[in-house]
Amino acid sequence: MAMTIMTMTPQPKKENPKIAPPAAPSRSKPAHDSDRNSQLDPNAKPDFSSDFKGSWALVSKNSGVSGMHIILLPNNKLIMFDASAFHISDIKLPNGQCIPFTDKRSNKQLTDCWAHGVEFDINTSKIRPLKLVYDPWCSSGGLAVDGTLVGTGGWDNGVKTVRYMKPCNSSDGGFVVVGGRRAFSYEYVPPPGKSNNNKAKYFLPLLDQTTDMDENNLYPFVHLSTDGNLFIFANNRSVLLNPKSNSVLRELPVLPGGARNYPASAMSALLPIRLDLNVNGAAQAPPPPAEVLICGGAKHKSYGSAARGTFLPALQDCNRITVTDPVPVWRTENMPSRRVMGDMLILPTGDLLLLNGAKSGTAAWFFADNPNLIPVLYRPDEQVNQRFTELAATDIARMYHSSAAVRPDGKIIVAGSNTNPGYNYTAKYPTELRVEKFSPPYLDPALAKQRPEIAEESPVTELSYGKKFEVVFKLRTGRLSNGDVKLTMYAPPFTTHGYSMNQRMLVLQKDMVVRISRGVHRVVAAAPPSGVVAPPGYYLLFVVHRGVPSKGIWVRIK
Repeated sequence: MAMTIMTMTPQPKKENPKIAPPAAPSRSKPAHDSDRNSQLDPNAKPDFSSDFKGSWALVSKNSGVSGMHIILLPNNKLIMFDASAFHISDIKLPNGQCIPFTDKRSNKQLTDCWAHGVEFDINTSKIRPLKLVYDPWCSSGGLAVDGTLVGTGGWDNGVKTVRYMKPCNSSDGGFVVVGGRRAFSYEYVPPPGKSNNNKAKYFLPLLDQTTDMDENNLYPFVHLSTDGNLFIFANNRSVLLNPKSNSVLRELPVLPGGARNYPASAMSALLPIRLDLNVNGAAQAPPPPAEVLICGGAKHKSYGSAARGTFLPALQDCNRITVTDPVPVWRTENMPSRRVMGDMLILPTGDLLLLNGAKSGTAAWFFADNPNLIPVLYRPDEQVNQRFTELAATDIARMYHSSAAVRPDGKIIVAGSNTNPGYNYTAKYPTELRVEKFSPPYLDPALAKQRPEIAEESPVTELSYGKKFEVVFKLRTGRLSNGDVKLTMYAPPFTTHGYSMNQRMLVLQKDMVVRISRGVHRVVAAAPPSGVVAPPGYYLLFVVHRGVPSKGIWVRIK
């Protein structure tokens, strides 16, 4: 359990990994306006201003299962998994189906007739129960090139399984699975019907070396860098791993202040990859910078303290590092509030949303208090002291086992929260079955006229690496300049335990925006140059007009 899956392009070679060097010294400093900001587009016009702090709406009173793991499929259905270990949920399997199991206490043969996963329609909120034979509790996952959900690991009979679920309606695009409880290794997910043997596991010293008394290194953060290497972060240390040679290239500076992985559970994302800022988006040019953001977490002793009933304050820092720099340095700033086991999502605009979690304690059952009800918007290309904005608060505590996902319309689905074994509706933080949606500030009704609409006559659904494609969109405004519009491509993640796996956004290169007719415009964009920059598969494509995104359309690149 508690591993991370990462989609990637390079094929591995069968070589033994090099032993990681000793921990690199800490290199961090407060963020400053003079710092180079790879996110900043000097030619972009400023976003439209708004005092709107967002709004919340309840979309379902009962999702059937508590959404511990969620992912959006290309058919606009959301898959939610829970644990099956407790043999209870709030929705039965259809047609009287039941799954036999052996009770470990009594050794009796029993049956489980409850569903432990559902398909949730984001447009109608209808749910369809799913039959899960193998326990997905604390599993990981991602979308394959054809849109198939690939789920790996879990608990009990699910520990060594890979689950494939295909929606009903030449590149590699494989997956690497990193870590897990007492699993100091990584391996590449085999094709359906195949199994890995012990030789297919690669020992990763980082995972062994960063395991402390309370672990604090489960669900390691894994991001595919723009140079094809894997950034792997566990506890407070990180390495760059070459997946072709399976060798650790170097260790990055230690991130001070505390622990960042389960149960300390910080948030992490790879900041948007800017293909639009210079010629680096071209296939023959050096790769664009890859910058990682890690926010929040807990002190190393917080888990043990929570076990004794004392909930220490969560961390409040937010840290950025450009992993492709020759001498990378952590740059630190503070969030408006403390947060542990929150969720971090990249919005269609390229800004980030921080939500869910608690202000004290750690992840795990009963080990946190003081829910953080206020989401925060983080604008990575603003000046240091102007990046954070607190938004409208929810009234539902989203603690351990919460989740969130970006919808194609730019709203945010928020689900889950269960700090209890089994389903408990009377606990201080009860099992949560309600599903909300949050409308970020760019959905301010006053900005509705500034919102682009991708036209139906835009035929783009399949992209080829490095090839240009055309997007036609409607916007009832005057003539547009190139700095008014950007195109973003977003890979929806598999989200669980405060980490959104495979989340990725690219800001595409584009030609000049051309007015076709009154209120209709055309822009020609270049698809990402390679599967290293954009792993093959499904993405949501958005047209963003000065901070106001269109509804996204599904495209596939391969």
